[in-house]
Amino acid sequence: MMKKLFLIILPVALVLASCGSGSSKKQSAKSNNSMENISQVKLITVDPGHFHAALVQKSMYEQVSPDVHVYAPEGPDYQEHLKKIKAYNNRPVNPTSWNEIVYTGADYLDKMLEEKAGNVVVLSGNNKKKAEYITKSINAGLNVLADKPMIITAEDFPVLQAAFATAKEKGVLLYDIMTERYEVTTILQKLLSQNTEIFGTLTTGTRDEPAVTKVSIHHFTKLVSGSQLIRPAWFFDVEQQGNGIVDVTTHLVDMVQWECFPEQILNPSDISMVEAKRWPTIISPEEFKGATGLDSYPDYLQKDVKDGKLNVFSNGEMIYTIKGVFAKISVEWKYQAPAGTGDTHYSVMHGTNCDVAIKQGAEEKYIPTLYVENMKGISMNEFSAKLKKVLGTLPYDSLSFEAVGKNSLKINIPKKYRVSHEEHFGQVTSKFLEYLKDGKLPEWEVPAMITKYYTTTSALKMAKENR
Repeated sequence: MMKKLFLIILPVALVLASCGSGSSKKQSAKSNNSMENISQVKLITVDPGHFHAALVQKSMYEQVSPDVHVYAPEGPDYQEHLKKIKAYNNRPVNPTSWNEIVYTGADYLDKMLEEKAGNVVVLSGNNKKKAEYITKSINAGLNVLADKPMIITAEDFPVLQAAFATAKEKGVLLYDIMTERYEVTTILQKLLSQNTEIFGTLTTGTRDEPAVTKVSIHHFTKLVSGSQLIRPAWFFDVEQQGNGIVDVTTHLVDMVQWECFPEQILNPSDISMVEAKRWPTIISPEEFKGATGLDSYPDYLQKDVKDGKLNVFSNGEMIYTIKGVFAKISVEWKYQAPAGTGDTHYSVMHGTNCDVAIKQGAEEKYIPTLYVENMKGISMNEFSAKLKKVLGTLPYDSLSFEAVGKNSLKINIPKKYRVSHEEHFGQVTSKFLEYLKDGKLPEWEVPAMITKYYTTTSALKMAKENR
């Protein structure tokens, strides 16, 4: 297909212009010059096929140029991405001012590497291509901010290891977007689990009763930034999006490491996979159309069609040990959440003094809620006094709690600390920008990422072997 540089005079500029994206040399030069003294970071978005790419740009950042170069194959994926950027630019409250400069064509990746129009590559799209995008970007001396998962197969694990080694040699950063570290209930769960007076110490657990359990339920249809999400058809192909056991589980495995072994150097040798399985979500043709807008399954999905319905292996569960501690991770995908609900999360950590749990069910009105439960060897009054004292030392004011049973306390968190999942992307990006300024990641981060993807891909390998 002939290469195309989309200028404002072309039809697709109806989308680009609304994003402030006149891509003439004159306009781009003016914008770059105006930001030259204060902008040290210029984003490059490659093949944006997942809405997380747009969420990175839901906010502006002082040190980031408003000019963002987008390189993508022709098709609906990048157009959907631009529509979201347009919506952010045109929103009535705190609008953004991104200037999307777009190149499309079959050679989009080569063109990006040739032009090097920025210094940070943002990746969120077809996960089958992610390892290649990461490797070539790092080899070109570009920093990479990648949506999870970075890889979806065990075969790509050594490729990712090599990319981290090359990044170190070239002095660039490779980092994945771990939004759940910024969820207030998760932060508080971590802080309380590190307090020996309240929590004691983390138990070792067993295969049947793990020390840590994390369960996540997601949905194929949902609202994003107030609009109905249209998913690309390839999202339903596990060879392109990845099996569920290597996708959302990335966040959950990260949480186990981040909460249980904070700032510790981890290695794949610390992981022992005990059990792993996967199973499909059945999607009817009507549901597929509702999620994608397409009337039929593409040819590449026919391999997963049985009795006229699509079988998507989006569900997975693993039990493993990390430094001898048993952990259980489970992810399930459904077509659509009941009215008034959404994706949900459950997490529990078992300590020698009590359990600390996050629940998000009907009783919690589907809002993540933190509980301290099953206090051991101490009266409720005595434990409550200790908890009140500990909460007063945390970096959150106005925390309180109430009894919700004979042996359970609910932590009340002020609304001002409730940040939406979409806003977490801005928080992750801001943290990444701090690391860029410092020129390095924390010492434990790269070993943690390597260990995390070893865990997820090892689980997939075992699940496939056990089918």
